[in-house]
Amino acid sequence: MTAFEDAAERYRRELFAYCYRMLGSPHDADDAVQETYLRAWRAFDAFQGRSSVRTWLYRIATRACLRAIEGRARRALPSGLGAPATDPAGPIDPRDAEIGWVEPVSATELDPAAITEARHSIRLAFVAALQRLPARQRAVLILRDVLVFHADEVADLLDSTVPAVNSALQRARAQLARTAPDGYDLAEPADPARRTLLDRYAAAFENADIDELVRVLAADAVLEMPPIPTWFRGRDHVAEFLRRRLTRPGRRLLPTMANGQPAFGLYVRGHGGVARAHTLQLLTLGPDGVARIDMIHDPSLFPRFGLPHLASTAGPAG
Repeated sequence: MTAFEDAAERYRRELFAYCYRMLGSPHDADDAVQETYLRAWRAFDAFQGRSSVRTWLYRIATRACLRAIEGRARRALPSGLGAPATDPAGPIDPRDAEIGWVEPVSATELDPAAITEARHSIRLAFVAALQRLPARQRAVLILRDVLVFHADEVADLLDSTVPAVNSALQRARAQLARTAPDGYDLAEPADPARRTLLDRYAAAFENADIDELVRVLAADAVLEMPPIPTWFRGRDHVAEFLRRRLTRPGRRLLPTMANGQPAFGLYVRGHGGVARAHTLQLLTLGPDGVARIDMIHDPSLFPRFGLPHLASTAGPAG
């Protein structure tokens, strides 16, 4: 294995996690990492070692991400586009495929350290919050607060100065505090409370037990459903919206992980009683219950998360 191949193997997953935070899409992150390694491979013989190989690769990756962001509308979740709906019984907006939605990422695509040591910084809501920052502020905040680069290293990565980096970091932190979606920084309950809460949620959903869903939802729970722009905030609104759709048992939830969060593939019974892939649900758990449900209407995502397109059975939880 050459020196370049060794570096490529060692840092690929953490660079992918960085590019994903910057761009909000695993597909875009893959493209940025590929560009990074192509440029690095071409320039590796000229690498003079004035910084570590890791820092040098992050410099190239940062430039690739900034180029990708130029002239492109930012990715978002529905809560980043407007106020929550206030009538759970009313019509919902049609799906909007023209918006670049923030996309989930599977555990197999991430550096395990990004999940265990920086779990909050890979949550879907946090990645969505990052997309609301200007590109260079986004890079500074990720490099300083998530990856813990020194200010002088970040200044070098961005061809900037330490005072400019510190100023950008202050502005990014302030904007993040103002605009971040609810629930991005909640501390999850510890096991076994976490497992109990997930089991109660899954059973309630499969059994269409809205009263139990109300008991597991936090008071300020949020429900988002990209690519549907409509979203809801508050236990009562979320529960009433679900009450009108979960009218009888028959759905199936299969567990998985997405963005370091507990997640479920939701299957709906169709012809012949076969349960077909419907939506991917990412849950954010807080001390008071389920704080967020990100319900992504894209069955094509299921294989990425180890979920089949068809489930063998569908029925109430036991």
